[in-house]
Amino acid sequence: MSLPDEKVTPVIEEYLECIYRLEEKYGVAKTKDIVIMMKVAPGTVTNTVRFLKKKGLVMHQPYRGVKLTDKGRRLAIQVVRRHRLSECLLADILHIDWEKVHELACDLEHSLTEEIIKHLEKVLNHPKRCPHGNPIPTKCGGIFEEESVPLTELAVGAQGVVAKIVDEHRDVLQYLGRLGVFPGTSIKILEKNLIDDSITLMIEDTRHVLSRRIASVVYVKQPR
Repeated sequence: MSLPDEKVTPVIEEYLECIYRLEEKYGVAKTKDIVIMMKVAPGTVTNTVRFLKKKGLVMHQPYRGVKLTDKGRRLAIQVVRRHRLSECLLADILHIDWEKVHELACDLEHSLTEEIIKHLEKVLNHPKRCPHGNPIPTKCGGIFEEESVPLTELAVGAQGVVAKIVDEHRDVLQYLGRLGVFPGTSIKILEKNLIDDSITLMIEDTRHVLSRRIASVVYVKQPR
């Protein structure tokens, strides 16, 4: 994959992946959210988005946000694929703690060629999800997304199983890990506090209280 007269650099890949993740969550990538995720100055984001638009990788409407073009999405999905397979390598083969693998995979993903990915998938037994439960795109860009909803959308008394964690920052994963919240964990909503917007739930056999911010990044599958 290449841009006209320009190599797809790690920086370009990082921006495309960032925009893709924000689109997944919000439907559009706002400049302020890109600034926060990329940890760079607003001016840097503005200049990079302008460059990506010039290369036909994104569409940008002032005050409305940034969206990937079809070309940009194809590139972004392949970066996400390499990233999530890198996470599996780090967690399943190298046994690195799940809260650390996201950050480490951000560096590793850029050095993996398609040939390496092919062998890596075989060694990993063709995983469908990363350690945090997020789907791994296929080589052709297909994504199998299980039906799930954030904890914040469940009613009191509802039960389910954790499907994925959509915020992979180390502090969030470390906190959820201490509570025992992993993909496959059983939960039940016990109470919703309208005063502080917190949610009380049963995680396996233990009672815990989550803030709305944390609960919103935990997605759950419900029994049919």
